[in-house]
Amino acid sequence: MRYVMESSDEARRLLVQERSGNARDALLMAGLRWGDRVLDAGCGPGGITELIAQLVGPSGHVTGMDLSEERLAQARQVNQHHSHVRIVPGDVRRTGLPDASFDYTWCQFVLQYIPERWETLAELARVTRPGGKVVISEFDGFGLGNWPCPEPLRDWCLRFTDALLRTVGLDVHVGRKVFNAMRQLGLTNVRVHLLPQYVIAGTADTAVYLDWETRFSALEPAVAPLLGGLEDYRAMCQKYLELLADPDALKYSILLVTEGTRP
Repeated sequence: MRYVMESSDEARRLLVQERSGNARDALLMAGLRWGDRVLDAGCGPGGITELIAQLVGPSGHVTGMDLSEERLAQARQVNQHHSHVRIVPGDVRRTGLPDASFDYTWCQFVLQYIPERWETLAELARVTRPGGKVVISEFDGFGLGNWPCPEPLRDWCLRFTDALLRTVGLDVHVGRKVFNAMRQLGLTNVRVHLLPQYVIAGTADTAVYLDWETRFSALEPAVAPLLGGLEDYRAMCQKYLELLADPDALKYSILLVTEGTRP
């Protein structure tokens, strides 16, 4: 499985995203408890793994799993002071972990990238004990919540997200689909929590601006050919960055945190 967002700056970008987001609220809303055994599936550079370790305490245990050796190395460094954290290589689609190993399985911003997303959800449920929680945190309509937004840019954003799905399988609407998928899988007590992923009322700060620059650059080889070629792609990306800098525009994105219990 190739990670489409890979770049020389991706580890830094992910760690900033993890530490500046709503993970603490999401984890606690979805029932994380002191002493839980937790899988952080697709742990990236380990920022949320570290947060989970703090929330479950030394009587709990956290396993962080990722495919990228670079991410794993950073996750080990970030969590080196937590003896109750284990960082392991693995594919979340086929973890190789024993059945019913965890009280709480967490997966954020991973299913959006995986074509076999619902098979992956089934695997995460498999490694969760009966009565344990499977929690999926995903955005919905990422990058599309902007007003005012010129019509040509609105149209381009829709074509951009369609190109992502067709070329690399990245689904920016996966968040709304998890509830039904959990129900179909047979999970019980399925609940959805709504959180802001970001709200930018006015000019975006430098970190957000850099985050979008990094995204556009990483996705350029895959989607530019479907959006009029390199020159047109870069011109419209610049229009989007100008929207981020517009002091009179609202930019926002929502996060859907869906929890289900393994029967």
